[in-house]
Amino acid sequence: MTLEADVLAAYPAEVRIPAELVASTLAASNAGIPRVLVVLDDDPTGTQSVADLPVLTRWDVEDFIWAFGQSKPAVYVLTNTRSLDPAEAATRNEEVVRNALAAAGSAGELRLGFVSRSDSTLRGHYPLEPDVIAATVADVSGEKTDGVVLVPAFPDAGRVTIGGVHYMRGTGDATGTLTPVSDTEFAKDATFGFTTSVMADYVEEKSQGRFAADSVIVLDLNIIRAGAAAEPVAGDAAASAQVSANAIADAIEKATDSTPIVADIVTENDLRALSLGLEEAERRGKKLLYRVGPPFGRARIGQEIRGELSGAEAYAGNTPSEAGGLIVVGSHVGVTTRQLKALTEQHSAARIVEIDVEKLLRADADAYLDQTVDTVVEALRGGDVIVHTSRLLIKTDDPAESLRIARTVSAAVVTVVNRTLKTFPPRFVIAKGGITSSDVAAHGLEIRHAIVRGPMLPGIVSLWEPVDGPAKGIPYIVFAGNVGDDQSLADVTRKLSKTF
Repeated sequence: MTLEADVLAAYPAEVRIPAELVASTLAASNAGIPRVLVVLDDDPTGTQSVADLPVLTRWDVEDFIWAFGQSKPAVYVLTNTRSLDPAEAATRNEEVVRNALAAAGSAGELRLGFVSRSDSTLRGHYPLEPDVIAATVADVSGEKTDGVVLVPAFPDAGRVTIGGVHYMRGTGDATGTLTPVSDTEFAKDATFGFTTSVMADYVEEKSQGRFAADSVIVLDLNIIRAGAAAEPVAGDAAASAQVSANAIADAIEKATDSTPIVADIVTENDLRALSLGLEEAERRGKKLLYRVGPPFGRARIGQEIRGELSGAEAYAGNTPSEAGGLIVVGSHVGVTTRQLKALTEQHSAARIVEIDVEKLLRADADAYLDQTVDTVVEALRGGDVIVHTSRLLIKTDDPAESLRIARTVSAAVVTVVNRTLKTFPPRFVIAKGGITSSDVAAHGLEIRHAIVRGPMLPGIVSLWEPVDGPAKGIPYIVFAGNVGDDQSLADVTRKLSKTF
């Protein structure tokens, strides 16, 4: 058993850095030509750590023009590439980058930075996605990428990187146990499985040796927290932060030709120190891309941690429907199944509708879906409805076939949500699971543009406000499959429901 305190004992204390310091540093850098981070989010749960930023589920040039017109430091683009095969994912990444650059060119003077947002448990198309982004930027602008910074850490959800090793904290474990992510269920993913939690080795494994482990730059906590050991600046947050920033930029100096750069992160202060270091490296001329977990974007733009939204805040500016709410659960990871169990046991007034995955794969699937929609609509007239896929996960040894089955299930969920929305709009919609929440947003609710308002729980679970389409005015909750404790789904539902 590995204890976090024992692992951290070898490193300096964190450097305390206010978000305002990061924001003011960025403001100075952007005084000439503003910069916007374009976050290519491979499922919609990357928004759970940020607030008051635009979200796109389409990426035509005019969509980016709308987003850039919001005058925000970042825009999230829901690519949903984790549900695509590699060729489709590559094509989608290229489309997003080309259109973003075209829109920036038509918007006047605007600099873009690109973030490939992915999973804090290391699943997803790596290194394919940052490779495609780098190649597209080079093709359009001639600008070559020096380094790709990997920051999978998500401290709010218990994912931390220490000594170049990525860990998961034990849920509700007072002893501070750390489990290497490669020893969890996530490493056994049918499509994106991996064998190591040592990030440099992970890079070598996933790049099939193109990047050797010893070529990876590791920004360990000695570098991230360099300012804590600087005696002359003790007690001076800005000076200590600058020491850390310089140490980070110095370590990145040798990066060239998309060198992988791995960062240790345990706290929000570590993320802020890293952000200042990356800004310093870019000020010195380094061209960087980012492959990150959810909270990186918040720290990189100097945004404060938004407190959790109340039920009243979730409905602010809109009149809640008298219908019941719709809770859609598609994820199959263990924590989701436990959350679903807790919700169904506690919310006795809710109607539970199970979508049988085996029936979706049969020839009479359409008739089965018709019946399911009728059941959901009728139940919404009386209260909340919990729609979940059957918990038996059907998968094969063929990753492509596993993806096909996942898409079939997701398409069925989307059909149920969309037809329900247009027949009897619900009071709210919660979608549980990455692919599920992406498809429900873009296709089930037909959201094209939205604003992420903030988290429904501390640091996790984001509320989107649709600004167009048939779901306008209906709070939409994006709930990752792999976050929260057993009570989290019930807690969020209780905030929004009128019958729970």
